[in-house]
Amino acid sequence: MIQITFLGTVSGIPSKDRNHPAIALEYFGEEKDTLLFDCGEGTQKQLMQSNISFMKINKIFITHWHADHFSGLIPLIQTMSLEKRKSKLKIFGPEAEKFVSDILDLGYFGLRFPVEAINVPFEGNKPMLIDETPEYQILSIPVLHTVPAVAYCFQEKPKWKIDTKKLRELGLRSGSWLKKLKKFGKVEYKGREVKIEDVANLRPGLKVVYSGDTKPCDNILEISKNADLLIHDGTFLEEEEGKAHADVKQAARIAKEANVKQLILTHISRRYTDAKELEEEAKKIFPNSKVAFDFMQIRLKQVI
Repeated sequence: MIQITFLGTVSGIPSKDRNHPAIALEYFGEEKDTLLFDCGEGTQKQLMQSNISFMKINKIFITHWHADHFSGLIPLIQTMSLEKRKSKLKIFGPEAEKFVSDILDLGYFGLRFPVEAINVPFEGNKPMLIDETPEYQILSIPVLHTVPAVAYCFQEKPKWKIDTKKLRELGLRSGSWLKKLKKFGKVEYKGREVKIEDVANLRPGLKVVYSGDTKPCDNILEISKNADLLIHDGTFLEEEEGKAHADVKQAARIAKEANVKQLILTHISRRYTDAKELEEEAKKIFPNSKVAFDFMQIRLKQVI
């Protein structure tokens, strides 16, 4: 299962109801993992109000280095240090080594834990693998903004799900031996070899894409194909000349063309005190559209 919490949903200047951009993704796999995508001003307090432990965040993915997307890193890292964190924190982003170094040089930083900056490519037109665990991958792709910027994709790896009907048909019983079967792909059980495909179905993994700030472009369409959830920049009701952002209708067209299951619009301009009109316009093109609000949560589960 994946739980996504929108910690901040505004564009540029915060309002009394919307904080600067940040999204927490909690992955409940064999082990729980908490990832943070962007980290605008005030993110640590938003995490506290969401009952999400910032000490358990080991990876932060910054889409680009505009202040509303990264300035929360400074107090967050200092708080982690004051709380005696020891484990490494990885920060991914375009030109991450440069900007993370600058952040750590600000003031009298006294870190108790290592911070690793990982550069993410911001040129090209193909998704690139930037992080991987036994259970999921993180991919990135450049997007179209005024500064180097990327979108991110969380891709869960396919998993075998035991089919009890198949077990019965083969005269087999459930038990601890199935854990070995999932791990090794085949085992010997009561004198016979059993292969994973004999008793299980391969379940496709969940896919979540976060665009960051971008105008509509082929790259975001490419990385979003068949996603379970697309979180897209929907800053304006109508396209604004000279602004490197998508309007809600442009985002909805991308969702429709990419064949995603659900679209969440975020990075909303503070001029819109009521998001109803934005959502209605998006729904005309892609019915399963919603406008995010601070502390909104989405849960995703995969079923066969």
